[in-house]
Amino acid sequence: MREFAALLDRLVLTPQRNGKIRLLVDYFRQTPDPDRGLALAAITRDLDIANVKPAMLRALVAERMDEQLFAYSYDYVGDLAETISLVWSAREPSRANAIPTLGDVVASLARASRSDAIKLVEKWLDQLDASARYALLKLVTGGLRIGVSARLAKQALADFGSVDVSEIEELWHGLKPPYQSLFAWLEGKAEKPASLAAAPFRPVMLSTPLEEPDYTKIVAEDYAAEWKWDGIRVQLTAETGQRRIYSRTGDDISHAFPDIADAMNFAGTLDGELLVARSTDESVEIGAFGDLQQRLNRKAVSARQMESHPAFVRLYDLLIDGDEDIRTLSFAERRQRLERFAAALDPSRFDLSPLVAYTTFEDLAALRRDPPHPVIEGLMLKRWDSTYVPGRPKGPWFKWKRDPFTIDAVLVYAQRGHGKRSSFYSDYTFAVWTGPEDDPHLVPVGKAYFGFTDEELKQLDAYVRNNTTERFGPVRSVRAEPAHGLVLEVAFEGLNRSKRHKSGVAMRFPRIARLRWDKPPIEADRLETLEALLRDSDATD
Repeated sequence: MREFAALLDRLVLTPQRNGKIRLLVDYFRQTPDPDRGLALAAITRDLDIANVKPAMLRALVAERMDEQLFAYSYDYVGDLAETISLVWSAREPSRANAIPTLGDVVASLARASRSDAIKLVEKWLDQLDASARYALLKLVTGGLRIGVSARLAKQALADFGSVDVSEIEELWHGLKPPYQSLFAWLEGKAEKPASLAAAPFRPVMLSTPLEEPDYTKIVAEDYAAEWKWDGIRVQLTAETGQRRIYSRTGDDISHAFPDIADAMNFAGTLDGELLVARSTDESVEIGAFGDLQQRLNRKAVSARQMESHPAFVRLYDLLIDGDEDIRTLSFAERRQRLERFAAALDPSRFDLSPLVAYTTFEDLAALRRDPPHPVIEGLMLKRWDSTYVPGRPKGPWFKWKRDPFTIDAVLVYAQRGHGKRSSFYSDYTFAVWTGPEDDPHLVPVGKAYFGFTDEELKQLDAYVRNNTTERFGPVRSVRAEPAHGLVLEVAFEGLNRSKRHKSGVAMRFPRIARLRWDKPPIEADRLETLEALLRDSDATD
């Protein structure tokens, strides 16, 4: 556990991507099986320890200290595992030879009942120091927030074994923790494991943002244009009797979209955009991203949810046609194959992403400024001769997103962050004015927790502490009046109607664009500004 705890500490304190990869590679080299594979599974969230719950940990710590004192501590720290690790009072001195390994912990918990599991956790908390206690608690609750995605962990594996990350991704879904066959291959001690996954994930090809130096490259003879729809990128694979729906990072999300899986009556692999949409005799009515969110991140979906928010996939590309891998063909050839392939699919669940006709770059610029549908967030530009290459090669594919919308809003609430931000008020709720001009009041319209620098975070945190009017656990109400308050310039990608919010609106991807220390709060925007944007969206829908 000590080595795993040290790894987590270093990962949290290392902001750079390459630094995190080096830490993981070093850990894989220095740590024996099965601990390195179990650590990898914990980081990629593929390790499930189901018999220890946060409520059990709260009850456990209540036996060691006053509940009100723990509540104060938790309010200050903002993270359950970190709070328990710091306040825990051991009943016996720690002994070095009693400290369990990561493998010991996982194996013991796998054998234990729920009542025995919490007793084991209590024993280990007594044996470990604060850092290792924190790692243990994060392990058993599955709450790792260390800035490492599954994709980054796979890149570290690729660097460790000097292989391409696409090889790791294509094997991943056929492997199980602690991945001993994978590590043996990466170390040159065994042959590459056979892909055991039915309907495996194929690493996706990604685009790069189109920037001004590349504008002159975009000519109709070289680049096809498509609309960039505001859903989520998915890969649909049907092989050997299996049907799977993957996110672009390789997560299997089939369980949340059985209506799509049931309609996958084909053999092959498709690339497309998952949307909520209803097919009619004349057209497809596409819903906003907020509608899609009703289906995302669910372990199960009801028949009522599938009826009210039907899933739909707009197809971009064809990777596997039957049993033929066509990724090495040009986009123009794959597009022709895709048109034939899509014609045989259920039109209530799938359609073909239309190509956008243009003659000049100025034509594209005009289309980007004024797209025909509110769920379009820009344009995709793809070289006709581009093969399907995993990763993000520069040049074959570009994305040219619309400029974000911006409003000025007033900070009204702030909440403590998590992990390295747990000591800062870093999650901000903002509001706009509504009501009579001579007696306005603020109504919240969104929440953002990124877009600002570390230095600005310190300034925001100090402002919140100095202007708190009420406290609600980890949340503070911040003074916000026509003549006193902090104005935030908020950028967002789009706007949806919302019955859950008092304002009636919900923002897509809000982030803090600027701190407007110079602007009086009364000059912030009004709700009517957002309602006008909604009306414009409705008019083009």
